[in-house]
Amino acid sequence: MVDEKVSREWDKASKSWADFVRTGKDYCRDEMNNPAFFRMIGKVKGKQLLDLSCGEGYNTRMLAKKGAKVIGVDFSEEMIKLAKQSEKRDRLGIKYYVSDAAYLKNLESERFDVVTCFMALMDIEGYGDAISEVARVLKKNGRFVFSITHPCFVYGDTVGGEPISEWKYKEGTENATERRAMYLEVRKYFGYNRCEVSWNMKRLVKPFQTTSFHRTLPTISKHYTGADSSLLDLSNQSLHRKEYHNTPRLENIH
Repeated sequence: MVDEKVSREWDKASKSWADFVRTGKDYCRDEMNNPAFFRMIGKVKGKQLLDLSCGEGYNTRMLAKKGAKVIGVDFSEEMIKLAKQSEKRDRLGIKYYVSDAAYLKNLESERFDVVTCFMALMDIEGYGDAISEVARVLKKNGRFVFSITHPCFVYGDTVGGEPISEWKYKEGTENATERRAMYLEVRKYFGYNRCEVSWNMKRLVKPFQTTSFHRTLPTISKHYTGADSSLLDLSNQSLHRKEYHNTPRLENIH
């Protein structure tokens, strides 16, 4: 079941998050992650599609505009309220439900051709149960397409206050307005950790804090064979240094 503390965090963050993604401030999503994600999803016109942990519905709306028949679910009541407000205005035919990803009680088995989950599985505590539910609601030969933060490069502190990883900056620029990052020091990759993530970028209208759940890649991947499914493809998404000149907003996003 959903930890109410975690869902309340996203309820409190909902307005700031909506502004972040709707006004072009989420550079990583728009210029790096989404292009790769939608290439992997492929054509969705006419397909039954579930957007798991849909948030305020940004990607959900994109999928509907591509012709999919979409349902979006999220455990945050405030996020779903925002998504429904957009649907009332845009009339894309999307249905939204408040639901725990690990218990999709409103959805029957073998209903969807595709299930998507954009950058959210690492925020789901009942990860294994969520994967089992995805397998249940997918049709035979259906596809689950998801993206996550690579667990080797997770931000945030453990509940005990120790950083999972930490940026190291060029000497003399640590406290400067334009800090120069040298490298990311990874401290606690191995094992499972509940993490507190501080969202405090200047692009946010209001900072907020959320909870994520750090797992290693082997831990993440083992659930796919255990859920009567198979992992068909993996992709690491990044920009080569020369591409930063064409996407300057990504240079100092950390």
